[in-house]
Amino acid sequence: MSAESASMAKPRFRDASTESPLARFSLMALALAFMAFVLLLPLLLVFIEAFRQGVPAFFEALGDPDTMSAIRLTLTVAGISVPLNLVFGVAAAWAIAKFEFKGKTFLITLIDLPFSISPVISGLVYVLLFGSQSVLGPFLKSYGIEILFAVPGIVLATVFVTFPFVARELIPLMQEQGTGDEEAALSLGASGWQTFWYVTLPNIKWGLLYGVLLCNARAMGEFGAVSVVSGHVRGLTETMPLHVEVLYNEYNFVAAFAVSTLLALLALVTLALKTILELRYGHAIAAGRKH
Repeated sequence: MSAESASMAKPRFRDASTESPLARFSLMALALAFMAFVLLLPLLLVFIEAFRQGVPAFFEALGDPDTMSAIRLTLTVAGISVPLNLVFGVAAAWAIAKFEFKGKTFLITLIDLPFSISPVISGLVYVLLFGSQSVLGPFLKSYGIEILFAVPGIVLATVFVTFPFVARELIPLMQEQGTGDEEAALSLGASGWQTFWYVTLPNIKWGLLYGVLLCNARAMGEFGAVSVVSGHVRGLTETMPLHVEVLYNEYNFVAAFAVSTLLALLALVTLALKTILELRYGHAIAAGRKH
């Protein structure tokens, strides 16, 4: 077959820019309509319902003691679980990306486990581990340590469902960077900690911040696992998502949507920070997303 006939036999793919204006406009309109219906409309309705009875009713709902307790508990759980996940994520990523050892693939699989398990199932696992019918539950309770239906259980459940976020952002980024910088620092006499603080950490700081943002957003918005282990003790073990459900079931719609606006604002702030990071440090974050 001649070169000319071979070139003619090749399938020709149309460039997207050659599509008719009507086709491009239709696709864009369809995508925007879908986003508006699925994302923007529900978000708008949350704010409309929250202010349906006016601004005073909105702030009165947020000032309720049970609501303030839910906000404090949510911030406390996030303040504990996010730093724990930060430490674990950095340590796991450093070990996986910089060293070769047996069980490395298994460790990566364990890190991805919360992505494949329902949060409700993970909460039930903690009930089996620390419930009244388990071995650990009564033993810890004899020393005055409460896990289930208390803050420690909520923290454990939150840590479980959020710990892949930091590690999964850092592992591919650190693999992409390789070990050259660390080896150079060690050859010049730097210790292991000096190498980490002055070489490794500055190279991963934006990917680390990106992972922390995602981890924090998930920690504050987690519902399934926390619902199982919290016991729904009002004013004590209700986080903001759980409190929204309780208020809604009590037909206190203004208060339910008022608390929902706080979670929505958290999501918007996280999205804004995420966008800023991608715009200013997109090259580092893009490297971290290569798998």
